[in-house]
Amino acid sequence: MGRQVLGQVRAAQANFYRVATPEYGELLCTSRARLKKTGQWVLVGDQVQVEELDPASQRGAISEILPRRSELDHPPIANVDQLLLMLSLAEPSLDMHHLSRFLVKAESTGLPFVLALNKADLCDSSQIDFWQEKLQTWGYQPVIISTTTGQNIPALQSHLAHKITVITGSSGVGKSSLINALITGVDLATGAVVQRTGRGRHTTRHIELLTLNSGGMIADTPGFNQPNLDINPTELDRCFPEIYRQNITCEFADCTHQNEPGCGVKRNWERYEHYVQWWQELQELTDLKQAQGRCDVGMKYKQDQIGNRHSEPKLARHKYRTLSRRRQHQELDLLTADDD
Repeated sequence: MGRQVLGQVRAAQANFYRVATPEYGELLCTSRARLKKTGQWVLVGDQVQVEELDPASQRGAISEILPRRSELDHPPIANVDQLLLMLSLAEPSLDMHHLSRFLVKAESTGLPFVLALNKADLCDSSQIDFWQEKLQTWGYQPVIISTTTGQNIPALQSHLAHKITVITGSSGVGKSSLINALITGVDLATGAVVQRTGRGRHTTRHIELLTLNSGGMIADTPGFNQPNLDINPTELDRCFPEIYRQNITCEFADCTHQNEPGCGVKRNWERYEHYVQWWQELQELTDLKQAQGRCDVGMKYKQDQIGNRHSEPKLARHKYRTLSRRRQHQELDLLTADDD
């Protein structure tokens, strides 16, 4: 067996990975087919073994993925220490339901996270005070920043120093602009908000780990406008500080905190309706998965941008599939041969 080196996956695009190694710098690598065959997929942030080294062309092949200390599914990344959840106070404007769902998604990862609200320069003090007070009642202390004026950027840097952080949030909130402000010499593409929809354009197309000036690393990730919730409904209560801060005991261990007798959770908090709505959503999703596991119901399920789920029949795979050009040419050749 040839020499192997240990490296960290810094970026992934298509079937290639940029791996940083202490001996050879950054290598452009592929992954061994046996990894995919055994259900192992290389993620940005992975510690990997690289073989088939070619220092002259800076190439290699990933042969092994070391055990991960953490893993996220959306965005797909491994071995991060915390999240930086970034949203904007304006352009696009902050929506309570949207903000709440992002917070629940962040809580569901089990990782600590920092909440940053950008574009403070576009808001007056009363609007900023409104969101700060609301979030404090929810159990959060946001960092109010402006990537345009530099407001509170040093304070945010102190939260990121010497840690591996993944930045996540809606498109158009200024994630790439923040990274440009945090790292000297980096000039990531930024995009304006689409006026017709009020949403940002996707300017980041892949995940990449970048080194911070203050130490540590930050992962730039593509934005998304509707975070999916993919936890068991019984785990939803741990995603709401309003529930777990009450430090209560319910009569039943599987209490859903809705209509059960002996439930100790108070319901006079602002986001209780969100909790009930998303518990029902997760329960429906669980029921659908169980039904699909018992039989092929011939239906597929889609979720729109505001979280509503609808079903539609599956198309017959071979009946509606468009033939490739190669297959069309093969059939034409067969017809020609028959004529001969």
